Amino acid sequence: MSMSQPVLVLNRLWQAVNVCSAERAFALLYTGHAQVVNQEESGFATYSFSEWCGFSSASHMHEEDTVRTVSMRLRIPRIILLLFFDRMPNKEVKFTRQNVFERDKNTCQYCGKKLDRKDLNIDHVVPRQRGGLTTWTNVVCSCIPCNGRKANRTPEEAHMHLIKKPKKPRWRPFMEIQFLHTADHSWRHFIDFAYWNVELGEDTTS
Repeated sequence: MSMSQPVLVLNRLWQAVNVCSAERAFALLYTGHAQVVNQEESGFATYSFSEWCGFSSASHMHEEDTVRTVSMRLRIPRIILLLFFDRMPNKEVKFTRQNVFERDKNTCQYCGKKLDRKDLNIDHVVPRQRGGLTTWTNVVCSCIPCNGRKANRTPEEAHMHLIKKPKKPRWRPFMEIQFLHTADHSWRHFIDFAYWNVELGEDTTS
């Protein structure tokens, strides 16, 4: 495990609000802004940084679950609890490339093929050069061949038909965090929000 290992972040009301790196989590713990949340037989226990140091030194750990400092080995936490933050993010599905793929179920909206995300692209139904906007209702998931075939044309001009009209999804816990299947099982007690990512912008393909 590395210092980039994802750590689930809870607000002080124990609601999942973000994901950070292990490096960021340790910084928050060390400065007293957060505590570790650790799943144990009796439920979830919290630890301050000093308590976590003691817990780490007293428990058996696999090498891949730890980070080594000059004087000790520390267990990498799976979840941290913010002590002074109680807000929740705006409950909207964030407009991101990954979430467009989620909405369209990794399926090209022109030919209907379901593909790996590396073989998919984001297509503007009305091309940007023709005044089309980068919005939920004007972008769809497309395979690279269909994207190239459509080029700088509308679907009608390219004699291509959309499987379904794109629309903005209503917020609901319909998206799993991208790496949820490989994340620690204890996350599942807290996750009820969408994937966090960079907003779609002008670097999106046409």
